[in-house]
Amino acid sequence: MINNYQPISRRSCSGTTIQCLLTLLCATAIWATPCRAQDPVRFYHQGRTINVTISGRLFTNFLFPDTLPKPVLFPVIGADGAVVTRGFPLDPRPGDPTDHPHHIGIWLNFENVNGFDFWNNSYAIPADKKDHYGSISTDSVVRTADGKKGLLEYHANWKDPAGNTLLEETTSLTFSGSGGMRRIDRKTTLTAKQPVTFKDAKDGLLGFRVAKELQLPQGDYLNSEGQRGDSAWSKRARWCRLSAPLNGNVTSIVMLDHPSNPGYPAYWHARGYGLFAVNPLGASVFSNGKDNLNLALKTGEQVTFTYTILVVTGKEPMAADAIDRIARKLD
Repeated sequence: MINNYQPISRRSCSGTTIQCLLTLLCATAIWATPCRAQDPVRFYHQGRTINVTISGRLFTNFLFPDTLPKPVLFPVIGADGAVVTRGFPLDPRPGDPTDHPHHIGIWLNFENVNGFDFWNNSYAIPADKKDHYGSISTDSVVRTADGKKGLLEYHANWKDPAGNTLLEETTSLTFSGSGGMRRIDRKTTLTAKQPVTFKDAKDGLLGFRVAKELQLPQGDYLNSEGQRGDSAWSKRARWCRLSAPLNGNVTSIVMLDHPSNPGYPAYWHARGYGLFAVNPLGASVFSNGKDNLNLALKTGEQVTFTYTILVVTGKEPMAADAIDRIARKLD
């Protein structure tokens, strides 16, 4: 049984328009029940939205409507009920920045795959420019499994504007939480359906658009090499943390690279205006040409990207040694 959570009812709409998305996002969550150790994770399917709850409270939604050019996790909510993602463009809040409408919640895609831009695609692209942009179409949720660690697996296709599939994607998202921590472990395998090149580019790969309260200078970046603030941008690191006061507490968002990933440790596309991203495939841009990584796959070849995201609520930023302990367990 879910405590303090009212499931979303199915409406007469198809669930594929932004208006229907916003209806689906109107889940009711009351943030009074304290978190317990190993809080149970449960999934609730509502058309092309899947609610992810931890201890009966909404943590995030997996959204994969036809009206978005990629699947996303949105919104993302900390253990104390604070929304840590920007609302715009799906659910704008007062004072939301309105730049980069393709930045929605948490997502994974890339700027240049065989010359097609998957990263910057959004409703804001004029129709006569759409032939330069790719999209990711989720055709099935393979399974969800409730538990102390909740598992969501889905299948998607990276398509060019003509509808040809460049890459087949299989992704597993493992959700867990205890106390003030929420955790997402993501593993994405991309299989080339034709020869594919990820041309070295700045915009990629795993992105998180944070709430305005977490932007610099209110917020502060710290990476595993001790670099802070704007200095974290374009640097290689095993992990990066963004922290700021929020909702009477301190929220820390931590993203950890995995030793098995190409280009480990990755470059961080961590910007002060609210984009928090890790991109192992932008080596030339981030190193001023000293490094380069054009990832090429032959038909049938695969590449796997594995990342961990933490959303931690506390009285202080999550300590670097605590993050290091988690990072060591990823080896």
